[in-house]
Parts: sequence; C-alpha cells; structure tokens
Amino acid sequence: MEDRIVTANLMMEDQTAEFSLRPRYLTEYIGQAQVKDNLKIYIEAAKMRNEALDHVLLYGPPGLGKTTLSNIIANELGVSIRTTSGPAIERPGDLAAILTNLQENDVLFIDEIHRLHRTVEEVLYPAMEDFALDFIIGKGPSARSVRLDLPKFTLIGATTRAGLLSAPLRDRFGVVSRLEFYTEDELSFIVSRTADLLDVGIIGESSREIARRSRGTPRIANRLLKRVRDYAQVRGDGMITESLAQEALERIQVDPMGLDAIDHKMLHAMIANYKGGPVGVDTIAASIGEESQTIEDVYEPYLLQIGFLQRTPRGRTVTAAAYRHLGLPIPERS
Repeated sequence: MEDRIVTANLMMEDQTAEFSLRPRYLTEYIGQAQVKDNLKIYIEAAKMRNEALDHVLLYGPPGLGKTTLSNIIANELGVSIRTTSGPAIERPGDLAAILTNLQENDVLFIDEIHRLHRTVEEVLYPAMEDFALDFIIGKGPSARSVRLDLPKFTLIGATTRAGLLSAPLRDRFGVVSRLEFYTEDELSFIVSRTADLLDVGIIGESSREIARRSRGTPRIANRLLKRVRDYAQVRGDGMITESLAQEALERIQVDPMGLDAIDHKMLHAMIANYKGGPVGVDTIAASIGEESQTIEDVYEPYLLQIGFLQRTPRGRTVTAAAYRHLGLPIPERS
C-alpha cells in the first residue's frame, strides 16, 4: 500500500525533496486562493498589532500543503517555528517542555493533531486559551496548584481527519481552514515550477499531462515528475516532451485519470465477478487480497471522488463513468 506511486501519504523519497521544493512565502504559494487571501489579512493584522496570530487549524486530505502553509505563516510573521506531531507527544511533560522553550509570538506546529493523547490535550487547553500551564504539586491534603505563565504563541494544528478532534480542542482555534484538491491548471503550474527548481527541461503540454494524472494533489504531481525525469534522462535527451511523459506514465501504470494498477484491479474484479455490484466491501477485499479497512481508507476515497464508485445501502456499485473509462459496455440494470 505504501509503495503506490499515487498515494498522497508522505513517502521516504518525498521527505528530502519536498523541503527544497516548498515555497517560503504566500506570494510563491500556488492554489488555495481563499485560504491564502484570508491568512494574508490575519497575518497582516497580527503584525500591525504586534500580537501573536490566532491559533490556526488546517485540515484536508494528505499532500495538499498543510505543513508547507504552516512554515509560510511563520516566515510571513517573521518568527521561529517548532515542529512536532501528535503521536510524538506521549506525556504532558513533553508538551510542557516544548511550550516553555517557545519565544514571544513563536509558532508551534503539531501535525496529526487528532492523534494527541487525551491527557496531553488537557494540558493544551489552558496553554491555548490563557497562555499558562497548570501543575499540581504534592499529593493528598498538601497538594496545591501552580500556574506557569507562557509567552504568547500561535498553535498551528494540521489534520487529515478533523472529525476526530475533540470539540473543546476544535473550539479553541480562531482560524479554521480547509484545503481543497487542486485544479489541473494549478497542478500544471506547480509541475513547471518544480521542473525549474530541479533544472529539468519540460516543453509543450507535458506539465499538463502529469498534472492530469496527479489526483489533484501536489505531492503526487512532484513524485510523478521525478519518475518522468528519470525516464527522459535514460530513454531521451533529458528533455520532457508530451509523448515521452505519456510513455513514462503508462510504464508506471498511471492512466489519464490517475488510476493505478490496484484501482484497475479493484474495478475489474467488481465488474467481472459481481457484474459491477452492489457488492460488500468485505467481499471486494477478499477478491483482491486486501483488508477491508485498506479498501475504505486508501482505495475507495479517490474512486468515490471522481464518480467511479457509489456507496449504496446494499454495497458498492461501479458507475457508468467507470465503464466508459475502462472501455467496457455499460450493463442494463433494473
């Protein structure tokens, strides 16, 4: 599952490359126009008042630029950023150590914030609201509460599953922004920009061909560009043309809609074995040798998004659009 080239999750090869490709300021950031325009106003207002920016929650599917945007916010504010993740903060003491080392108006970025331990969340509430930490010293009748003041800071939380955030935590964010999938034009621009940064020649409609197969996600677009670059260097003169891009992407089994071999396997299994459905997710999982949870979390979302699958009370159904894409006759259903 993790080896799929069209997965939006961060892969090992992305970690070093993404850092050098990330834009540093809002003027360089492509896409997410509404989120960007709103943040520009909030950041400017905070700088004019010389205050910390309100706490920011960024949510949406993986690979759309939540981490990039958090670093941009810190750069625009002219402050330092401290980065961590929800699973990495195991105890309240870990969070307290991070918070007490922040400077005035600094940014604390917590990725996968929905995975914070409940005990850690309890410490975070007064830190976000009152910029203070509450400690209990001693035990029994002699126990007393001590409050430690913190510098004003901005917490930026990123999550792919906003519904898993507890209501008290979610309510403490002043700025809540959802990141949407990118358009083909935006992704084409991103591919061209990345090619310039990687010093790769790209001409014609090549960038649009890669963008079309990127599932609306910049991370996938950059990953596909690197694979096409490799192919162009070995099989061509290093210049990426439209025909060469098509040939390279076909070789790694990514079709014009961004479907890979596993997507095709799932759709063909449903059509060949169950006449396109309706069929239960457990049955689909058994047919292609995967777990049902993997089907629901990894394979299904994109097929549902582009209208190739439907969820019904009786199970999953392959749509007419999927039949047309696969070049198969559409069956008559009662």
